[in-house]
Amino acid sequence: MTLSTQLWTANKDLAAACLEHPFVQGIGDGTLKQEKFAYYVGQDAFFLEAFARAYSIAAAKAPDWQGFTTFHDLGSGVIEELKLHQGYAVQWGVNLRDVEPGVATRRYTDFLLATAWGGDVGLTAAAMSPCMRLYAFLGEQLAGNGIPNHLYADWISTYSSADFQPLAQQLDSLVDNYSSTSTLIHSTYRYAMFCELDFFQAAWIG
Repeated sequence: MTLSTQLWTANKDLAAACLEHPFVQGIGDGTLKQEKFAYYVGQDAFFLEAFARAYSIAAAKAPDWQGFTTFHDLGSGVIEELKLHQGYAVQWGVNLRDVEPGVATRRYTDFLLATAWGGDVGLTAAAMSPCMRLYAFLGEQLAGNGIPNHLYADWISTYSSADFQPLAQQLDSLVDNYSSTSTLIHSTYRYAMFCELDFFQAAWIG
């Protein structure tokens, strides 16, 4: 079993908690209140900018060209995802330039950037992998019976698409290539998963 699979398996409890969270379930069945999704869109755009920066930092630190190009390409994928959020922002009336990060958002982005600046690329990959693997999982689960026809269909379509799944797999490959099993790797991965759950909770109550 690869390290990335070990980490994901060890944190399936938190992945299940995210899937079962009322915010995610509301996206799945289309019942989520629009103002909650609008808040999420703004917070997620702020998060994704930090996520892209963390990719860039890791790319600069990569010990070989393959790692550099993979981190760089993944960062480009986040920029494309941000364009999707810009479309959401127009649809939901959110001015992304005026977004103030909430506590859960800031806690997550500060953690990612501190890890990227202070850790090696293996630790950074372990901190970032839960986000990609989780969203691929959520998209796949919510689209299990086909893409629904409601307000959040695009969100489900994006994260269940054949284009997104390979991005999560690429990041997992970076974990496998540059990380080794340690208490720090495991605790970093799990902390990121807790940050994901907190992010949905903040959007739910926000």
